[in-house]
Amino acid sequence: MTDRTARRVTANLGLTLDGRYHGPGGPGDFSAFAPYVTGEVARDHMTRIWEGATTALLGRVNAEGFMGYWPPVADDGNADPRDRGYAKWLVGAEKVVLSTTWTEAPWERTRVVNAPAEDVVAELKATGAGDILVNSSASVIKPLLSADLIDRLYLMVFPEIAGGGRRLFADGLPSTKWTLIHQETGALGELAMVYDRVR
Repeated sequence: MTDRTARRVTANLGLTLDGRYHGPGGPGDFSAFAPYVTGEVARDHMTRIWEGATTALLGRVNAEGFMGYWPPVADDGNADPRDRGYAKWLVGAEKVVLSTTWTEAPWERTRVVNAPAEDVVAELKATGAGDILVNSSASVIKPLLSADLIDRLYLMVFPEIAGGGRRLFADGLPSTKWTLIHQETGALGELAMVYDRVR
């Protein structure tokens, strides 16, 4: 039996007040998030999510977006140091991408896996050290919440109601208890929160 405490599984996601992780325009609609993600609280929160992590677990769509955007930031001397820190971490970290369509990834230190998120997490927890971070990949976070495999949730809540779009916390999740270990409020009313699963 795998020791559930050997590696912590953490997940990060931004949500509107009505619990949406994108707007009514579809998966690329982040208009409700845009005013907040470059603020001080959001950037500090981003640093917090990766500091203890050694593995990035991503869905294919997020992996493509992240790896298209972040690597140049790692070398950009004009970028915010917190952005550069995350970018350098992402480029250097072990990356595991869940995909049913890819057979290999175009980036270094990356492997593609066509398997359920729960099975991949079980394999990762049995090897290595450090946190396994699922960063903004709702397609991975949702099945892990359903299987009660997430140990820490990093949430940014933006003070807007999207009125449409996909929700993270759908009906049918198992009943679980969480404790708030960090909370910060930004200048525009955005909230950064960190919750640990009570087991």
